[in-house]
Amino acid sequence: MDLVAQGQFTIIKQPLGFIKVLQWIFAIFAFSTCGSYSGMFKMSVECKNRSDSDLGIEVEFEYPFRLHQVYFDAPTCKGGNRERLFLVGDYSSSAEFFVTIGVFSFLYSMAALAAYCFVLEKYRENNKGARIDFGVTAVFAFMWLVSSCAWAKGLSDVKTATDPDRVITLIGACDEPEVRCKEVFEPKVSGLNTSVAFGFINLILWLGNLWFVFKETGWMAAFAGTYVPSQEKQPAPDSFGQGGYGQQDPYAGTQGGYQPEYGQQGGYSEDGGYNQGYEQQPTSYSNQM
Repeated sequence: MDLVAQGQFTIIKQPLGFIKVLQWIFAIFAFSTCGSYSGMFKMSVECKNRSDSDLGIEVEFEYPFRLHQVYFDAPTCKGGNRERLFLVGDYSSSAEFFVTIGVFSFLYSMAALAAYCFVLEKYRENNKGARIDFGVTAVFAFMWLVSSCAWAKGLSDVKTATDPDRVITLIGACDEPEVRCKEVFEPKVSGLNTSVAFGFINLILWLGNLWFVFKETGWMAAFAGTYVPSQEKQPAPDSFGQGGYGQQDPYAGTQGGYQPEYGQQGGYSEDGGYNQGYEQQPTSYSNQM
């Protein structure tokens, strides 16, 4: 409870913290929509001899899309025999890479939010924390670009490999003119399409976050020539000893003009006008009369 009470949660309302919250949320969406996917499509093979037909061949596949390990049994239309066939392709590398980046982005965003809320002063001390944050953010932005592009290409290949019209060409019996082969329904891949979209949204968020983290590093002021590290700040000038009251009055030099001498009597004349010094008592009106 004490730790929560000491947290600086107002940082979440600022762009630096708010974008980290969005990164945390969209990272969950990205790896969950891809990593939890499972799909199925269905085909039918109608032989000349109806007893050999199979009108409901179901093929199921799921993450990480090692399709070369997915098989199904199809009729040969020859005396009730069946053959085992495998799908084509292994797209696990791009899918697992995408999910891995999503999981690590989720973990880092959560850790960064904790640092912002509870150790913000140490984060900003000498700008070291901000510079580390900037470097990690740049790496994740690049990783989201690579993983999203790779998974977009991998998903395109998965759609092609699981297209029922294409899988039907693997069934030998479908080459016979008297055998009718067709798809019953195709797999729903809307969830996988969403995962790709979330990947590029994460890319935009991490690229945008670079600017707000960069402002915390102090490099902008250093480039402008106005940044002075905290350990190298110049001491404050002695205003009383140098350039302050200890200097001689610039009007009391050798130049001509009005040059009063403080603490001494004298003025323009002895009788009138300005003839009294600062230490002389003012002349009363009774003496003049």
